[in-house]
Amino acid sequence: MSQSHEELTAGQFGARAQAYVESAVHAGGADLDALADLAAAAGPAHALDLGTGGGHVAYLLARHAGKVTAADLSPGMLQTVAAQAREKALGNIETAVAAAESLPFANETFDFLASRFSAHHWRDFAAGLRQARRVLRVGAPAVFIDIVSPGRALLDTHLQTVELLRDPSHVRDHALDAWFSALTSAGFSVRSCRTWRLRMDFAVWTERMGTPAPLAKAIRILQEKAAAETRAHFAIEDDGSFWLDAAMIETCSVETFSVPGA
Repeated sequence: MSQSHEELTAGQFGARAQAYVESAVHAGGADLDALADLAAAAGPAHALDLGTGGGHVAYLLARHAGKVTAADLSPGMLQTVAAQAREKALGNIETAVAAAESLPFANETFDFLASRFSAHHWRDFAAGLRQARRVLRVGAPAVFIDIVSPGRALLDTHLQTVELLRDPSHVRDHALDAWFSALTSAGFSVRSCRTWRLRMDFAVWTERMGTPAPLAKAIRILQEKAAAETRAHFAIEDDGSFWLDAAMIETCSVETFSVPGA
């Protein structure tokens, strides 16, 4: 039976919720430290974690905000986040089942927004950013963190292919120029951007998503057959482990925005 993209994503991640809560890649990192500093400086009354996944951004924001809404497509993921929040005695976290492209919140509900490792799953990237802008107050900060494409066609094709083989709910890792253009069009002003590299341990990376063995094997074949430039950029290792490009884009919502149909 065929599924919508939203159903596919919700089912894919609901079954892997605990794996993402426990994932070292998602639970830590210098980007989380930087995000904590931004949240502490802003002291928001109501923050939104858009595409919360394992909830790590929500737990961080809860220590600096009056209230945090953790939004995600997956009810199963949100149940795990709510349970973790109770364990951590974070009583100011609420959850909401929501697609980025159709957020069920009124205009200017939030005064801080963060989205981490989520946008590459959005069915409509531009629409998700427009919705993020719509629910954010004028002048409020928004931080977007995600894996980014190197941009070059040779490298981009390899990246999107291995991502999709691993996870059928993957849509696209966007290049930085696409991010900047889409953010500006949605009504955000980019303040800063920092980039870094993340090592993906192949066995952990595929196990976390429950990638079927034939698809994991297909990824390894692609890696082995990849051009020298591709192997060098992703620093592909003998066991299939490799490095990804990541970015943290700090923005501010600007006064003028328009969301068709909102």
